[in-house]
Amino acid sequence: MIIARNKTLVVEGEEALKVLSALNSDTRLLILSLLSHRAMNVSALTEALGLPHSTVNFNLKQLEDAGLLNIQYMPGTRGRQKMISKNYDEILLKLPGVAIEADQDVVEVSMPIGNYKKFEVKPTCGLASESKYIGLIDDPRSFYEPEHVYAQLIWFRTGFVEYDFPNNLPYGSVATEVEISMEICSEAPEYDLDWPSDITLWVNGTEVGTWTSPADFGGVKAKLTPAWWSLDQTTHGLLKRWRITSEGAYIDGEKISAVTTTDLKIEEANHVEVRIGVKPDARHPGGLNLFGRRFGNYEQDVIMRTRYAFREGERPYKIK
Repeated sequence: MIIARNKTLVVEGEEALKVLSALNSDTRLLILSLLSHRAMNVSALTEALGLPHSTVNFNLKQLEDAGLLNIQYMPGTRGRQKMISKNYDEILLKLPGVAIEADQDVVEVSMPIGNYKKFEVKPTCGLASESKYIGLIDDPRSFYEPEHVYAQLIWFRTGFVEYDFPNNLPYGSVATEVEISMEICSEAPEYDLDWPSDITLWVNGTEVGTWTSPADFGGVKAKLTPAWWSLDQTTHGLLKRWRITSEGAYIDGEKISAVTTTDLKIEEANHVEVRIGVKPDARHPGGLNLFGRRFGNYEQDVIMRTRYAFREGERPYKIK
């Protein structure tokens, strides 16, 4: 994703790779420096750089493809001339990782779906970013590819993916409610609107509960379906919310187990293990599709919201 804010370019995900690649050249950095104060044509840049016309054009193309240049054609003494200007004065690179927000008595952490720490998957399985497949389809080894951090869709028939969420509870507090939400559905060959699957959530090794997905949804373009993705495959899921309180665990308000926040032992470690998967002995082992914020219908990753309260006599510690 690229976001332009006045003269600042904010990049993240795969788009960051394009920009970093374009900047990995002394010649291209010099071109950007020359364009800092005014637009120039190719002839002027060639003369200033002392390089062949073909070399300058090649480097201009790299910068243009990365979105760093603005090209306009203006009337000249010998027909139209190509005027080149710089789009941005600075670049902000957002590294892959969690996003954390704290507000009064709630801490929220957004975890990119490709940022898993453990996995165990069996075919059918695979990963896709917002622009391509990652590795090979139906090969669990693809889950080790370095590009897995850019995944926007993950699917497998049985197994799990596990995330280590940072524990950002203020010191001296206890978790009173934990909510974990994500867009998910079953995993069938291509897609199948009658394909149930029992999808289970675990937190800190404790099984919270299971939701039976009714289908693997596809055949229609979803809100965030990438242009390259075929509509005869999975395109979206359902947004599901697991909520654990002092009285039990719920899915979308319906109680599913007697697990409470006390059982999760949130306060005892510096991270929270969240596992989502399909058991091999599930009644409906219909697989799992997990959607990131650039795929499906909901612009979110795996989100954990933790509501907390301070123990009596403890001094509140603010999160900066």
